[in-house]
Amino acid sequence: MYDIRWIRANAYAFDRSLMRRGLAPLSSSLLELDDARRSSIGKAEQARERRNALSGEIGRAMAAKDLDLAEKLKAEVAELKKQQPQLEAEEKAAKDVLDEKLAAIPNMPFDDVPDGDDEKDNVVRHVHGVRPEERGLLVGVVDPKQHFELGEALGQMDFERAAKLSGSRFVLLQSQIARLSRAIGQFMLDTHTEEHGFTEVNPPLLVRDNAMFGTAQLPKFRDDQFRAGDDHWLIPTAEVPLTNLVRDAILDEEELPLRFTALTPCFRAEAGSAGRDVRGMLRQHQFEKVELVSITAPEKAREEHERMLAGAEAVLKKLDLHYRVMTLCSGDMGFASQMTFDVEVWMPGQRAYREISSVSVCGEFQARRMNARYRPAEGGVPRFVHTLNGSGTAVGRALIAVMENYQNADGSITVPEVLVPYMRGLTRIEKAV
Repeated sequence: MYDIRWIRANAYAFDRSLMRRGLAPLSSSLLELDDARRSSIGKAEQARERRNALSGEIGRAMAAKDLDLAEKLKAEVAELKKQQPQLEAEEKAAKDVLDEKLAAIPNMPFDDVPDGDDEKDNVVRHVHGVRPEERGLLVGVVDPKQHFELGEALGQMDFERAAKLSGSRFVLLQSQIARLSRAIGQFMLDTHTEEHGFTEVNPPLLVRDNAMFGTAQLPKFRDDQFRAGDDHWLIPTAEVPLTNLVRDAILDEEELPLRFTALTPCFRAEAGSAGRDVRGMLRQHQFEKVELVSITAPEKAREEHERMLAGAEAVLKKLDLHYRVMTLCSGDMGFASQMTFDVEVWMPGQRAYREISSVSVCGEFQARRMNARYRPAEGGVPRFVHTLNGSGTAVGRALIAVMENYQNADGSITVPEVLVPYMRGLTRIEKAV
C-alpha cells in the first residue's frame, strides 16, 4: 500500500519501479484521482466553513433585529446542511476509488533486485552441497522414483481415496509416512524456536477480511483463497495471522524485532494452476507449512532478511539435502515483496530443483495496510514497522524431498538421522507385511 503523498513527490521513482515489475506507469492517473479527492474534500470543507461563518452572521442579524436577513441566512444554512451528505458521499467515493487503485499496486523492488520478466531471469545466489547421485548416495537406485511412486508402492500415500473424499489436489497419508510428515513439522518448529529465537504461535485458521487485506491477499488474490462462510477466510499461510498480530499497534522500538513461527495447515485454491504439477503433492489445496514472520525496524530489515534465510537453510542442512538459493527477479517476486530469496531443493525423482521456501522482505507495504507502527527510541512520531515472512519450510515439500533423496533400491526410505528421535527410533520406512 502506498502513500499518495509519496507518489506525488516521487512520481518518476514510482513509475520506474512499476516498469521493472512489467507494469505501465501509473503516477499520472493516480494523481488525477487524488486531485479529484482533494477537490471533493475542498468542497466539503468550504461548505462547513460557510455554515460556521453563517452562524455568526445570523447572531449579528438577530442582535440588530434584522429578521429578514436572519431568515435569509438561516435558509442558506439549511441548504448547506442539505448538501452536506452528498458532499461527504462524494468525498468518500473519491477516496474509495483512489484506495482501491492503490491497494492493487505491487510493492517496489529494491534497487539490487535483478531485472527480469519471469523465473528464467532469476539469479543463483549460492548452492549448498551436491546432488546425492554425485556423492555416493542412492546406492543401487538406477532410476530414482518420484515421491508418489514411492508412497503408493509403500501403500502409505493415497491420492485416489483422497479424491473420493475431497476431489483433486488432496492426499491421504498413512502409517509411517504420516508420522514422517508430522516429525518433519515438529523438527522444524523445534529448530526455529530453540535455535533461531522465534516464538511459537498456534493461530486461528480462519481470519476476517481486514487480516487478509493487511497481508495483501485481498483484494487482488481473492480467487486464490477459500471463503469460509460470510465473515471468514481459510488462511493460505500462517503469514496472515502472524503478521496481523501487530495490526493497529504502536510498539516500542525496544520490543523489536518480534519473531513468530507457526506450523499450520494452509489452504489455497490454486486458481490458474490447471495442468501444472497434477500428479503428487507439489501443488495441493491443503498442505502444512512452518511459517516465519519478523517485525522489525526499517534499518534492521535487510539484516533480518539474511537471518531468516539462514534459518530456512539450517533446516535443510540438518536434513542433509542439496539445495540452491535464488534471488528472484523483479518480474517474478510476490505482490508484497521488495526482495525475495527462494530456496530450491533438489528432487532426484523429478530431476529438478523445486521451491521449498520463499523468504521475503516487504518493507512498510503491509504495515501501512495494517497500521502497524513503532515509537523510535530517539523519540519523534511513530513510524511504520517493516515486515518479513518466509517458510521454514513447507512440510509437504520437505517430505517429498526426504522421500526422493533417501529412497533405497528396494523402495524403502531411510529416515534422516535428525528425524530418528521424532520417529521413536524408526530408521527405515518399509511396506507393511
